[in-house]
Amino acid sequence: MVFAKLSAKRQQLPGTPMYLNDLENYPTLNDGICKSMTCWDRYRIRFALWPSLQGTPKGTVCLLHGRAEFIEKYYEVIMELRQRGFAVATFDWRGQGMSERLIPNQNKGYVRKFSDYGKDLEQFIKKVMLPDCPPPHFVLAHSMGGLVLLSNLPRLRTMIERAVLSAPLIEIATSHKRLMGLKIQQSGIRKVSAFLRLFGQGAMFMPGVSSSPFDPQGFYSNAVTSDGPRYDRNRQFLIDFPKLAIGGPTVQWVHETCKVIDKLQSSDFQATIHTPTLIVTAGQDTVVNSLASEYFARTTRSVNSVGIAGSKHELMMERDMIRQQFWAAFDSFIPGEAPIKIAAA
Repeated sequence: MVFAKLSAKRQQLPGTPMYLNDLENYPTLNDGICKSMTCWDRYRIRFALWPSLQGTPKGTVCLLHGRAEFIEKYYEVIMELRQRGFAVATFDWRGQGMSERLIPNQNKGYVRKFSDYGKDLEQFIKKVMLPDCPPPHFVLAHSMGGLVLLSNLPRLRTMIERAVLSAPLIEIATSHKRLMGLKIQQSGIRKVSAFLRLFGQGAMFMPGVSSSPFDPQGFYSNAVTSDGPRYDRNRQFLIDFPKLAIGGPTVQWVHETCKVIDKLQSSDFQATIHTPTLIVTAGQDTVVNSLASEYFARTTRSVNSVGIAGSKHELMMERDMIRQQFWAAFDSFIPGEAPIKIAAA
């Protein structure tokens, strides 16, 4: 498929072709395809597929982004996966990137139900990745993408061989979180969001979050990476292509997310996870709680964890020294010595 050359200012209307931005600066990615998938509830999401750069691929990696992220941000990661011999399948979550937005104010991070993300993921795997991408099939998920995957792994166990999670959202880091000037814990965040949602405020920005997609004080105050050039590159994407951007999460997004986080703490749920999974945590993460991820790995039989000291939240967008450690962990786990055989439940 030839990518549509569309202006970043063009309105994305139902039925118009999907496209990728800034490919002229990434010519090695021109052999991919970009399309849309109509979801189970008729919303459209943008997806992209790339072949492996090796004659005999090692399989396919489904790349799942975090909240407020988009395909273009992962061009470098996609190239590295392809160089490793993997095909790549990825998509923008509903309500962000160039997938269809869910409420009139398109700057708000919103979802009706967190389970909607899981339904989209399952449909993408069944309708796109399994039939069109070479096996075996793996997942590389970051932050919110990790939470979506974990909460749906029991249903996906026969479709995914292994998974690597980068700083998954298993618990919100609360040591730096404030609401109306006061420190607040995870339970408090859930209670506040539930209270506001009860009174019909689900679509408002969660108190204390920014409506802007940009860090108010720039690189030196950011919580996601210590790599200046990569920070500037990702910020420039939002400046050049503002339709990719969203601001902070809404009350409803926060409440829905907290409910799923609580679900993951159940030992009964953890016992249903059988897919071999590696969690990579960031030693200086102030977005998600790395200790909670490590504890989850200790209490879930098929999950292991490894930490990388000195890294902020976005491990794959960090300095080369940190990224090398991340890729070493990935390479030691994916694809694995042989496909995992799972007995029928």
